[in-house]
Amino acid sequence: MSESHVGGPLQPGDRAPNIVLEAITREGKIALEDYRGHSPILVGLFRGLHCPFCRRHIAAQAQLDGVLRGKGIESLTVVNTPIDRARLYFRYHPLPNLLAASDPDRVSHRAFGLPNLEFTENETEWPRKVGMDVVMSMQVDMPGELPSPMNRPAAAEYLNKKDGYEMTEADQRMAATGTGQLFGQFLLDREGIVRWTFTEVPNGGQRMFGAPSPQELLSAASQVAG
Repeated sequence: MSESHVGGPLQPGDRAPNIVLEAITREGKIALEDYRGHSPILVGLFRGLHCPFCRRHIAAQAQLDGVLRGKGIESLTVVNTPIDRARLYFRYHPLPNLLAASDPDRVSHRAFGLPNLEFTENETEWPRKVGMDVVMSMQVDMPGELPSPMNRPAAAEYLNKKDGYEMTEADQRMAATGTGQLFGQFLLDREGIVRWTFTEVPNGGQRMFGAPSPQELLSAASQVAG
């Protein structure tokens, strides 16, 4: 397993680490090294399934899986959720052809340079720590999902209730240490070099809970596939 990347998230031109994780949607382990020399791969490093925003990002990435495979690009979803809990979730919420892996310790997130925010009362030093005064001032606008723009905690609570998602003890353990984990998607070429990224890190937190548009991701995929 690669050590932590301390200079911030990996950028285009960086070589991705070899992460080895327990597979959720099949038996055995998944290693990024297995794809090197064979095919590009889109790696999505998400928070745990307890995060309603990440559940939606995971579904969005899965919806593009067929198009990506048509371009010769594999995709991997990594969640900060223990293996048994994750398998139970995907058993009742299956996503066709989803390749997913469990990383309850967020080792892969650190290896790719994604920070885990510390929440404070009113001290912000992005992307290392953020004050709850800032968090509460950030509005999430999700037409069709939320009745109106809401602050982050209120939006998460609303979406969990809407989804009927019940937090288990495993979810609560992950949330206790990983609620501040920033997520990212990294498109690697067949040699394991990062060619495109989307993370929550830029713009002082304005990207939190956001996601790339399908057009942006597929445009980057076309360049890697070409």
